[in-house]
Amino acid sequence: MASFRIGYFVGSLATGSINRTLARALVKLAPEELEFTEIPIKDLPLYSYDYDADFPPEGRALKEAIEASDGILFVSPEYNRSIPGALKNAIDWASRPWGTNSFARKPTGIIGASPGSIGTAVMQSSMRSVLSFLDAPQLNAPEVYIQFKPEVFGEDGGIRDESTAKFLRHYMEEYSAFVQRVLAANAPGHIGDQEPDPDKLSR
Repeated sequence: MASFRIGYFVGSLATGSINRTLARALVKLAPEELEFTEIPIKDLPLYSYDYDADFPPEGRALKEAIEASDGILFVSPEYNRSIPGALKNAIDWASRPWGTNSFARKPTGIIGASPGSIGTAVMQSSMRSVLSFLDAPQLNAPEVYIQFKPEVFGEDGGIRDESTAKFLRHYMEEYSAFVQRVLAANAPGHIGDQEPDPDKLSR
């Protein structure tokens, strides 16, 4: 069976982040064809176009990690009804310099947990707008808005409630299928390549 490299972001910098706990659970529940690597963001300086001529090592490592991934998964909290600053900063780094957007045509998934009942719904809406601009295809369904309950999630990624585990397992199966569909559609010769086949531009 083919394997697919998935880079994932945890949108919180907190060591005890509930979204890091959720990420561990997702990795455990994912189909075996997905291989996961966390892409760290905590050491990135704040982005400025002053860096565009010569990216620092942290910025280059970020872009290289994304470009080496077949798909990207965002596991993030919601801060003030939007994307956490550290995560948005990482996205800005990865999209620059102009013309070198590392997210282009990478299949993405967005998921997050919150103590509140809306479970990161507004953050996810904001993220979809950003990823649309970055030409990053998104898994649109199923949507997952998790209200985090400590009695359900173990710190090691175990889930004590079978209905929750079943739901998240289904999400990861759908994400795996989505990654494979997008990669197949991105095969050489499709419109959107850096050097598209001129015979196909009129289709």
